[in-house]
Parts: sequence; structure tokens; C-alpha cells
Amino acid sequence: MSLGALRPSPLVEQAAERLREQISGGDWAVGTKLPGETSLAKSLGVGRSTVREALRALAGAGLVQARQGSGVFVIATRPKEDWSARLRQAAITDVYEVRMLLEVEAAELAAQRRTDDDLAALDAALAKRRDAATGSDEEFVDADIALHAAVVAAAHNPVLTALFTEFVPALRQGLIDLVELLGLRSGDPNHGDEGHAALVDAVVRSDAEAAGRTLRDELRQTLAQLHSL
Repeated sequence: MSLGALRPSPLVEQAAERLREQISGGDWAVGTKLPGETSLAKSLGVGRSTVREALRALAGAGLVQARQGSGVFVIATRPKEDWSARLRQAAITDVYEVRMLLEVEAAELAAQRRTDDDLAALDAALAKRRDAATGSDEEFVDADIALHAAVVAAAHNPVLTALFTEFVPALRQGLIDLVELLGLRSGDPNHGDEGHAALVDAVVRSDAEAAGRTLRDELRQTLAQLHSL
């Protein structure tokens, strides 16, 4: 099979794309063993090292798998979906349900693990949320998310922090839409201040049960409002 020589640069990206096209186009079905590196390098007009890196990229995308002593085999015809892309496409209510599971646990851990630096960060985030009450809906939502991020950070679990960070883009737009569509700040520019103050207070007092309960109640209320849209 002739794949056609490639342009000089960037070779690895071009090689990976060419091989991806062959796989998605059905030239190599699932379960098929790919030609060896030498053969692929000759067909593509590149070195073996370029082919090796291209195959690693395809393995990372979930298209191929190297089997020790056997070669490289096709295991899928489409790349596995990126987590961030999946979140962007998900319904905001689905994202919010998972957010509840993540953040309630984080709040309870934060109450148990928070440091003096965390307390200072929480106080500052709550103050900024209050200051943002005079700003736009976008500014207010950003300040709200920053306070929640400070709570998650106080849990001192890098996996929880990374997961929350992944959720932020989908959450941000969903919350902006919620605020605007329901006019949540029309009568109270600092909507939800009491609940957020109670959350910070529970973390300060190291009351894990209260921190989890306060956040769960707030998020359930917001989820109900999202379902009403």
C-alpha cells in the first residue's frame, strides 16, 4: 500500500494524520496488524523515529496498541473522545450532578485539612464575590467560581482540583445563562451570599458535616433552577 511521501515539516503530525486517515478510512480494520516501522517509513518518506512518534500519538488517541513481540494493532477506527470536549457537549444539568458529587466531598475535606493560608484565600474569595455584586453577570459568576475553587483547593487533593478545573468552562457558561435567564440578580445583586458565607464559616470552624451540608443544599437549589430552564 502506497501512502504517498510527506512534506518536510511537521513530519510527526503529518505522519500521524496520514495513518489516522488510513485507519478511519477502513484500510486497516480493527484487529489488523500495521506494517512494520521500516515499511511505514518507506511509504511515508520519513525516518523510523518519525513513524515511532506518530504511532505513539495514535496510541495516545486510542487508535492503536503496541503488543510486546507482536507489533502494533488497530484497536479503534475513531479517536477516543477528549474529556474536555465531552464536558463541553454534555448537558449542564449532567455536569452539575457530577459537580455536586465532587464539590461536596471537597468541602468536607477542606474543613478537615484547611491551613491558615487556605482560610486567608477563602476570606479573600468571599470578599471578591461580594465586590463583584456591583459588576456584570460574567464578573459575578467568575467570582463565584473562584470561591468554589478556593474551597476545592483547601481539600489539598490534586486530583479533585484537576477535575474541578476541567469542569469550569462548562459550569461558567451554564451559570451565566442561569443568572441571565432567571434574572437571579435583579432583586439581589449578591445572590447566594448567605449560603456562601455559611460555607466559608463551616470550613473555618473545621465542621466537615456543616460544610458538606451547606454546599449540597446550595448546589441542589441551583440544579433545580437549571432543570427549570
